[in-house]
Amino acid sequence: MFPKATWSMPDTGFKRLYLTFDDGPQPKVTEYTLGVLDEFNAKATFFCVGANIERYPDIFQQVKEHGHSVGNHTFNHADGWKYSWLDYQASIDKCQELTQSTLFRPPYGKLTYPKYRKLTKRFRVIMWDVLTYDFDQELDLEQAWENIVKHTRDGSIIVMHDSVKSIKNLKILLPRILEHYSKRGFQFCSL
Repeated sequence: MFPKATWSMPDTGFKRLYLTFDDGPQPKVTEYTLGVLDEFNAKATFFCVGANIERYPDIFQQVKEHGHSVGNHTFNHADGWKYSWLDYQASIDKCQELTQSTLFRPPYGKLTYPKYRKLTKRFRVIMWDVLTYDFDQELDLEQAWENIVKHTRDGSIIVMHDSVKSIKNLKILLPRILEHYSKRGFQFCSL
């Protein structure tokens, strides 16, 4: 449906994976995430909510200081199916003042085609090919792990969340992903 959106990166033969984190920055969660990424010398991309950047500018600054890239995730986690274009654009623009990024990810992955067409004139729209479901409070972690391993390949964009509701699952899945794929010679890169 979104032909110009980036769902994964090309398979280059260099064994690269692209971890992405949505909904931060958040105290403790984003800081935990940064610490684990540092342990594995991994880089990632953080799609930030503008309201959280305003609340926690120091944590947002830490993300950049650790060498990670940032993207626009709207100011208030706006649903692209429910918001009018004017309201959606206002939320994007307000977040853009803070992120100054060429990358955009729609919250929930929800976007109408007319909105998508307008956004591609300003942003590189980043989706994903591996969803960890770390936000799901009833997540079966072993089933989630099997799904991750089944779908992850060279060039995969993996979406996780540095939000309060995902911290329990994030603390289990993130180190496991980093360890598993690092041992197999993969590098973790930012977009």
